[in-house]
Amino acid sequence: MTATKQLSNKNNLQVLFEDNHIIIVNKRAGDIVQGDKTGDKPLSDVVKEYIKDKYNKPGNVYLGTVHRLDRPTTGLVIFAKTSKVLPRLNKLFLSKDIQKTYWAVVKNAPPKTTDTLTHWLVKNKKNNKSKAHRNEVTGSKKAILHYEMIKKLDRYFLLEINLETGRHHQIRSQLATIGCAIKGDLKYGFDRSNKDASIHLHAKHIEFVHPVKKEPIAVDAPLPDDVIWKACDN
Repeated sequence: MTATKQLSNKNNLQVLFEDNHIIIVNKRAGDIVQGDKTGDKPLSDVVKEYIKDKYNKPGNVYLGTVHRLDRPTTGLVIFAKTSKVLPRLNKLFLSKDIQKTYWAVVKNAPPKTTDTLTHWLVKNKKNNKSKAHRNEVTGSKKAILHYEMIKKLDRYFLLEINLETGRHHQIRSQLATIGCAIKGDLKYGFDRSNKDASIHLHAKHIEFVHPVKKEPIAVDAPLPDDVIWKACDN
């Protein structure tokens, strides 16, 4: 089943797929998936309001967070609409039965047109940053991704990335380690920020088998509305 794009104007929420069990939305840059110390309204609350309004639900709305995207990152986020389906979705992520594809815009061409990157990441909680090491070190977690350079822009390069593991800031950290910091990502070495505080990393495509209906699901998230992303999509 291939999802089609919908739009909820009242909530300013782009819903890409929805049934009785699952809802998948297109996260904007700056949105946080779950509440944090900033106190900013999280995307999970926006989705709950959307469900409550759409179905005229009384009382509290259940919504389970399955995974997260970094605040400056855009693209696909999956939520569970029932407590029954949440552990099933969690299991799909743990067993790597969900295929996630990202697009990243970088300033420098990668060393190879296509490659697999393997690093060991260590998270620094104080600065909320992960450092990629070539070899295993104390407290590190193995991180693997596959990338392919799929387009050369005027001043940038577009990479398509498939994750084999899901670590903290994995794509940002691993690409920076090979000299390919993502556009706008000051934290990982890009020379200037984007005006809207975004970075050019987009969770573009996801595929999995519906944990209840057992049907294949494929969802694509439209790219953000900016000049660089438009050039990627032409």
